[in-house]
Amino acid sequence: MTVRHFLSLDDLGAEGIRRVIDRAIADKSNPAQTRPLAARTLAMVFEKASTRTRVSFEAGMTQLGGHAIFLSPTDTQMGRGEPVEDSARVLSRMVDAVMIRNHSHAILERFAAHSSVPVINGLTDLLHPCQLLADLQTFTEHRGDIAGKTVAWIGDGNNMCHSYLNAARLLGFDLRIAAPDGYAPASRILAAAGDRAVMCNDAATAADGAHLVVTDVWASMGDEDDRETRLADFANYQVNRALMSWAADDALFMHCLPAHRGEEVSAEVIDGTQSVVWDEAENRLHAQKALLLDLLEA
Repeated sequence: MTVRHFLSLDDLGAEGIRRVIDRAIADKSNPAQTRPLAARTLAMVFEKASTRTRVSFEAGMTQLGGHAIFLSPTDTQMGRGEPVEDSARVLSRMVDAVMIRNHSHAILERFAAHSSVPVINGLTDLLHPCQLLADLQTFTEHRGDIAGKTVAWIGDGNNMCHSYLNAARLLGFDLRIAAPDGYAPASRILAAAGDRAVMCNDAATAADGAHLVVTDVWASMGDEDDRETRLADFANYQVNRALMSWAADDALFMHCLPAHRGEEVSAEVIDGTQSVVWDEAENRLHAQKALLLDLLEA
């Protein structure tokens, strides 16, 4: 049987994304009393720090009856130079799935190419598809199907922006991106979204009439050395009450967290009535449980 990985939203496709989201919503309201992943083990390989990714996958496996093993760079031979291909061959003979959160998307792909069990992208420098499953679940719970809606991405054209571009292409919503010069998303991912995505000259244009406004930190992990430069470059891209006034009256606000109040988002927005960031964070657990079941259940 062909091994199914989840390296990007394309690995599920539109039908699979909706299937996982529907299951996440159903199981959230009525948790299964069985333990469908009993005796199953998930290896969690972390090169980058995490709160939500680690806790949601580890708690999710526990709730499903399985077990999760946390592996930091100092815990594995990969951190001492073992070839990625060798680590993939060995780990996948011992566990039922592997979740990797690291810098390089190319290394993730190399690992998956030599793994005999499903590999899940917990975040790379290119994509963050697990977070998109949670975001899409959250929007669906509050506003229904996202197809035909307008989403505004405000800020860095980073891995989150790339995954929103993929989601817009697959699920049929319009994505408007406002990013400073030099911070646009990768041209090939933007081009692949076709007429579902457009770059805007300023944040207000992107937010105008949007049903969902999303942002992320201005200096992601690995960008800390450029922090002061980024603070200056993004000064006109804060999501605040004035910017949200351009969006639809019932617009939602999301942020994958952690957030820096007073930088990419004002406290009055992230702690306000339009913010659903806490539902969004919780849904990492439910969406990832549904994803694990989708990949591991026969």
